[in-house]
Amino acid sequence: MIVSRVDGERLTALLGGLTGLLTDTVAGGASVGFLAPLDPAQAVAWWRERGTAVAAGRLAVWVALEGERVAGTVSLALTDKPNSRHRAELVKLMVAREARGRGLGRRLLTVAEEAAAAAGITLLHLDTETGSPAEHLYRSAGWTPAGVIPDYAADPGGRLRPTTLFFKRVGAAATG
Repeated sequence: MIVSRVDGERLTALLGGLTGLLTDTVAGGASVGFLAPLDPAQAVAWWRERGTAVAAGRLAVWVALEGERVAGTVSLALTDKPNSRHRAELVKLMVAREARGRGLGRRLLTVAEEAAAAAGITLLHLDTETGSPAEHLYRSAGWTPAGVIPDYAADPGGRLRPTTLFFKRVGAAATG
């Protein structure tokens, strides 16, 4: 399995696989911002918008390929505000259902954390559905819970669910 950062052009080239990953993730019940069933056209449009953000330098995206198949992805949303360039938000960590249980989620998380640290980012944050497998991953990877917000977002089935906010210091901040 190869994990690499993609530019806007490569993201566009992988659009079919990324669309399939997003629709699979939502169909599998993960709360990543969409309701089920996710219309593939909506998924394509969402990924096209990500390509624009990548090209503008507001988003860094990594894709895991197993052969030619997109097996996972993770992104860092970067800020353009002068007072917050030391932080980024980890967003849309997704692993295809058939690729789960092999450590890919942790590998993608580690890649994003290491890239953030190498770029001088010292603080990462994220939100995830409370009680989800993703929450377990973040806790086991050393992320610190900052609190829980009730009824934060609807899961793919439309039920309001709580979310847990997490942060993690990386790079010099993690060792200092």
